Amino acid sequence: METPHGPGSFVAHRRTDVYGPGKVIGVDGRHRRVRFVHFVATVRTEDLRAATAGETREIKDWLRARKARYGGQW
Repeated sequence: METPHGPGSFVAHRRTDVYGPGKVIGVDGRHRRVRFVHFVATVRTEDLRAATAGETREIKDWLRARKARYGGQW
């Protein structure tokens, strides 16, 4: 069985848009560690959904800019 929202997946919160889109950076049972734009949070799998194409583009652009600014070390 495939793990939903595994590491590297682009996701968004099902119930709120306050977090914005994010990228899964870790898995711990039914919880996912997600790098959002302004913070990292642990979120239950059932509270996440796959990011839309626009949300995925948004987080990829942010990650690319962050890497250019800090060399990927942050």
